[in-house]
Amino acid sequence: MSSRYPDDERFDPRRREKGDIRKLRALWNFLRPYKLRFAAALTAMAVAAGSFLAIGQALKHVIDQGFAGGDSSALNRTLLTVAAIALVQGLATFCRYYLFTWVGERFVADIRRAVFDHILGLSPGFFEKMRTGEVISRLTNDTQRIESVIGGVFSYALRNFVLMLGGIVMLAVTSLKLTLIILAVVPVVVAPLLLGRHVRRLSEAAQDRIADSSSYIDETFHEIRVVQAYTHESQDRAKFGERVEHIFATELQKGRYAATLVASVIVLAFTAVSFVMWVGGRAVLAGEISPGDLSAFVFYAVTVASGLMAISEAYSELQRAAGASERLMDLLATHAEIRAPAQPRTLPPMLAAVDGDRRGSHIRFERVDFHYPSRPDTASLDRFTLEVKPGDVVALVGPSGAGKTTVFQLLLRFYDPQNGRVLVDGIDVREVDPAELRKRIAVVTQEPVVFADSVLENVRYGRPAASRDEVMEACRAAYCLDFVERLPQGFDTYLGERGTRLSGGQRQRIAIARAFLADRSVLLLDEATSSLDSESERIVQRAMERLMRGRTTLMIAHRLATTQVADRIVVLDHGRIVASGTHEQLVEEGGLYARQAALQFGVG
Repeated sequence: MSSRYPDDERFDPRRREKGDIRKLRALWNFLRPYKLRFAAALTAMAVAAGSFLAIGQALKHVIDQGFAGGDSSALNRTLLTVAAIALVQGLATFCRYYLFTWVGERFVADIRRAVFDHILGLSPGFFEKMRTGEVISRLTNDTQRIESVIGGVFSYALRNFVLMLGGIVMLAVTSLKLTLIILAVVPVVVAPLLLGRHVRRLSEAAQDRIADSSSYIDETFHEIRVVQAYTHESQDRAKFGERVEHIFATELQKGRYAATLVASVIVLAFTAVSFVMWVGGRAVLAGEISPGDLSAFVFYAVTVASGLMAISEAYSELQRAAGASERLMDLLATHAEIRAPAQPRTLPPMLAAVDGDRRGSHIRFERVDFHYPSRPDTASLDRFTLEVKPGDVVALVGPSGAGKTTVFQLLLRFYDPQNGRVLVDGIDVREVDPAELRKRIAVVTQEPVVFADSVLENVRYGRPAASRDEVMEACRAAYCLDFVERLPQGFDTYLGERGTRLSGGQRQRIAIARAFLADRSVLLLDEATSSLDSESERIVQRAMERLMRGRTTLMIAHRLATTQVADRIVVLDHGRIVASGTHEQLVEEGGLYARQAALQFGVG
């Protein structure tokens, strides 16, 4: 199964196949802050490579002066020189390895933070098109691949490239004739590198399949209770097994190409070295060069061949890193559809309740048309007009798909309408920084969100700077203290992933306490009691009524009993308001609301 990407060419896997290691240049912006350390690492690498190449000259002197000349003192001096060179090489190698590791780890940490920070600011429309599990895969697998390359493979490949260039220079110094022979066969040796594009294409395909499997894992484990309730384990095992086998087959095919590439380079490189040794041996016999020259030449030829082999091994890894880099840069290049204007307007200050006067914001929808990006042919709101005065409680009712949730989405400015305006305290929300707008709004959803953290931090999510006493007061207002104080560590009790250690009613009261602590002028309630038992519903309803005091409240009501506390009930159908009034007025008028009331209350 192929991965799903947004409708944007940047996320087309076929386009990414055209990438190459030049794409790694896009990472330079992340390396620039550490260019001095990077330069120091390159310097250490150059010293290590130079000291290694100096061993070839020492080998020449050992053979020509020590062995052939019978000079034991020359032999001793040369060996001491080799020991000194080895010490320098060891120190330089330590510095090179440590500095490249530091730069690589720091660099990848910065990428992870930058991508995560950027994704947090993307509009919900992005997540309609891109699967969450795939985003997680990009943020983890791709950054891990870059980390392994920048911290290891890149350093290794660069070191061998420097050794190869230095070796070629030393070959020319030792014997120009033999060097020209080697350069003549280099095109034959590097020809197998053309297989690299096949390795890159298969690497991208493997990454796409890994991302797809990550999405499947995320979805399956997130809904594990439904999976087990419907005894769907065997089908999910089979489907995941198919994905794993697809990954295996792609990786195996890639391995065949990579193995062919490396083996071909090894055979051709060392065949070329053997040929050069044969030509060089004949030159020694003819007296054209000394045995020491031939030994040094062979040393440098092997160095060049080894460097070429190492580069061929690293080349496919560099290509994979280039693909990972391109995908991450694509994410960073994705612009949020909802952005703050260049000169945002400031909302009027929130009014505090004084002497019982109610507090809240003035909300108005003016002839709003809206289509979701994923459903452009279906209108979620059609010429929708609604005014909610400060402190009013308005209930939105209607069948599924009528547009109730869309009202919340536009008020929070998760999307912008195609036509019309949404105003808060007289200001079009498109003229306001979305972050400032959302600081006016608290949300309590039908499925309460509880994070894998303590009670304290879950409630404090509504206002991170709140003190422990303020959290306790919010919990008291939301009727949470009775069960929180019975938890093993009280407010410091870890609640498990998605609050699995709490009941549905307890999670809902934690969400209400969070809204209490946030203390915002607009409250959005998405049928917060629909999935609770009668006792939990009664407690949560009391907490919600206390929370609504002095705030402008919009509530989505599926159970019409919830509408009894509303000042006004607005009935929606197909994105339009079809009726508005109190419960009694709407029942008396007949229509959609009266039919729903008859089904739920047996009236009408």
